[in-house]
Amino acid sequence: MLSALRRCRPGPGLGVALGPAAPPGPGPGPASARDPRLVPVRGRKTRYDPPAKSKASRLKLPPPVDPEELLVVTERYRLHRLVLSALRAEFKAEVVQKKQEALRAQEDSAELADEHRRLMAWNEEQNALQRARREERIRKEEEEEKRRKLQAVEDKGRVMEAFLKEKEEEVLQLQEEAKTFITPQNLEARIEECLDNPHNYNFAIDRDGRIVKRTALS
Repeated sequence: MLSALRRCRPGPGLGVALGPAAPPGPGPGPASARDPRLVPVRGRKTRYDPPAKSKASRLKLPPPVDPEELLVVTERYRLHRLVLSALRAEFKAEVVQKKQEALRAQEDSAELADEHRRLMAWNEEQNALQRARREERIRKEEEEEKRRKLQAVEDKGRVMEAFLKEKEEEVLQLQEEAKTFITPQNLEARIEECLDNPHNYNFAIDRDGRIVKRTALS
């Protein structure tokens, strides 16, 4: 205790900073009641100091341990250490891999830059080639579309021309047939012609269309 108190005494620098010490004695004043240089400090024993008299005969025993609990805790600690070792190994491998990748990237940076420039040039060349092919394909598709449209127009014109020609022929045929139509003007003449030239439509024909039997007119 005394050695600890000796170590806690203020040094000379602290005494100069705090000023001259007040003389001891029962004299009045705040300096005599509490001196700032006398700091209350709890002393610590060194390893060479003997134990206290009140604890000289004490025998310190470890607390009792349950065997089952000890097994469980030991197994859990073992698993815990295994997990931690695995995590450390994983993190260490990851760090080593990152360092190797960074070192490799630094070593191969110039080569990678040259390779990148070469690949970009090749990419631009291929893009230009594909662009030219695409433009040529689009041009051919446009020409083919125009040709199909012209062909469709021509086909439609031919169909319309054939339709008009057919209708014209029908009109001519109707005009030719109209000459034999019965009208109010030639009604009497056609009646007299039918009476003068009777026709018998009561007959039978074979499979070849030949008349095989005819009924006589009455």
